[in-house]
Amino acid sequence: MNQYDEEVIEKFRLSGKILRETREEMRGFVREGMSILQVCEKAEELIRKKGGKPAFPCNVSINEVAAHYTSPLNDEHRIPEKAIVKVDLGVHVDGYVTDTAFTVCFDLAYAGMQTAAEHALNTAIGNIHAGMATSKIGEIIEKSIRNRGFKPISNLTGHSVGRYLIHAGTSIPNVAQLSFTKVQAGEVYAIEPFVTTPDAIGRVEDGPEVTIFRLVKAKSVKNPYARKLLDYIEENYRTLPFAERWLKGVVPADKHREAFNELYRSKALMGYPVFIEASRKPVVQAEHTVLITEDGCEVLT
Repeated sequence: MNQYDEEVIEKFRLSGKILRETREEMRGFVREGMSILQVCEKAEELIRKKGGKPAFPCNVSINEVAAHYTSPLNDEHRIPEKAIVKVDLGVHVDGYVTDTAFTVCFDLAYAGMQTAAEHALNTAIGNIHAGMATSKIGEIIEKSIRNRGFKPISNLTGHSVGRYLIHAGTSIPNVAQLSFTKVQAGEVYAIEPFVTTPDAIGRVEDGPEVTIFRLVKAKSVKNPYARKLLDYIEENYRTLPFAERWLKGVVPADKHREAFNELYRSKALMGYPVFIEASRKPVVQAEHTVLITEDGCEVLT
């Protein structure tokens, strides 16, 4: 893992500040009946206005969808009434990534579950310090969630972040597990408990939909429009995830679908499937990015 110098840490701090301000504005923006596309575009626009760049497309994951849904091109989906809406946001400044998420519960029956996720996050933040095993952090998160009568999602984790990297190699589990990995001072991590109902399976599985993509490897492609898309992706997003709607207008509209499909088929791009709770029970999420210090952590978001 990287130990960052002061100049880089300042970039992480700025990234976190932009993200924190964006998150708080978005908290009051999300409404029942609103188009998901409107939420995604508003969040991404705020990030850019504040001087950052989105580190990944704004995720708006509803009810049993735990993560990885962003609006595709021409998305007509809306936030249903009584929905549980998770908004997951990322910013980078010069490639240095911070990541945060919040849940809006329009069904008050699940307010306790939302509180449990936030409490687990705050408990982890209050206990984490340099030299702590990631397994211990997972144990703290799981215990906090179960003590409130809910269940953690066992196969979703927090993660280290880096330069142009959302997942920089080390995971922070949300359940107790055997691991000898320890967090060190100067490292940056996103901690993100995902919580579901006590009667849920408590795992996610891949849904059929893919709305978020990432460049894997620049390949030689025959289609000139595919080449143009590939060059644009490489220049603008590097190894960071992107939404297909971000490519609108790069090539003529009637050439886009064929060009994009060629990149996907050639495995120049990979997709992130939408994650759905296996028993189709609702999921809530809370997330902050933290800088590990000798005796604790600094919350960047």
